[in-house]
Amino acid sequence: MKPLSDRQIVECAGTLLGDIGMLSQPEIQSLNDRSSLRKIESDGSTRRFWRVNRKDTSLCIIAAPAGKSDAELAESKAAWLIGNHLRKKGVPVPALYGWDSDSGILLYEDLGDLRLHDVIGRPELSAFRPAAEYYREALTDLAAMQVKGAEGFAEAWCWDSPRYDVTLMRDKESGYFLRAFWQGIMGEDVPAGVAEEFQEIAVQAAKAPADFFLHRDFQSRNIMLRDDRVRFIDFQAGRLGPLGYDVASLLIDPYAALSLADQEDLLAFYLRRVVTERPDAEEDFCKYYRLLALQRNLQIVGAFSFLYQVRGKAFFADFIKPALVALRDRLAESCFAGYPLIRNLVDRGLAGLAIR
Repeated sequence: MKPLSDRQIVECAGTLLGDIGMLSQPEIQSLNDRSSLRKIESDGSTRRFWRVNRKDTSLCIIAAPAGKSDAELAESKAAWLIGNHLRKKGVPVPALYGWDSDSGILLYEDLGDLRLHDVIGRPELSAFRPAAEYYREALTDLAAMQVKGAEGFAEAWCWDSPRYDVTLMRDKESGYFLRAFWQGIMGEDVPAGVAEEFQEIAVQAAKAPADFFLHRDFQSRNIMLRDDRVRFIDFQAGRLGPLGYDVASLLIDPYAALSLADQEDLLAFYLRRVVTERPDAEEDFCKYYRLLALQRNLQIVGAFSFLYQVRGKAFFADFIKPALVALRDRLAESCFAGYPLIRNLVDRGLAGLAIR
């Protein structure tokens, strides 16, 4: 099905804004004016975004799928349903003002342009708190989201898969790493036995209790700072899953490049917050955290490789090597000593990596 043009999306969004009472008819007619509408570039998403202004005040954000495929419309529906659910649970996500099921257009609260990533290592932003304080706030809210967000969560809302499991780890994480980085960037065939080692790790990681809400892309560019508070975006891939994955996503985030000491301090802080939400969660968390962190390491390298090579987004090229270094360091931990083929493959990748 032919995707809607930008003009058609704006017209549809104008109708929706009028239906919910956010714009008058004259304002709808002038929506294409440069003074009232500005397109926003995204990071890795294929979705299209606009900021709607009324005079000098932002009214909302328009988010629209790139096309009208079943998957794209399902993702939009998931964002609407999951976002409203999280907001009702007190999670700091943007308000959702409206959704059009035919086009997949969503109207969000505008949280501005300042991300957690923007204030890391920038003390000159004196109007804001130190980045470490935002991290602790984000981790406190993450622990609450993981527990409260799972309460009443309907798996039918999910557009990709309803639960984090072995299949997802194999296809979207280790498999993504092998396809996008090893075969795509390196141009190499997958050595015999590597997939089997990845499968074994996934089976072990899947033993972690998976009855928590999982954001699955919880990193510093998906945490906005609005009114000096953290707010979470890009939750449309949410599903049920284990605790360790999201906190690993934030702490090993290559955009932020947190020191190992900072990661350990924040991990300890997060665990204290988790225990206040679920006192019985500590033992399982500690048992499975490194396995889940490895899965996230693999996903990051795969995603950055794909976005750089296939989508042509040069922004991600600089982060492939740091992500690969973090993966190598993770594999050096004693719990991964029994996976020599994977460790060798990553070492070879680092030695031969050249972004062309």
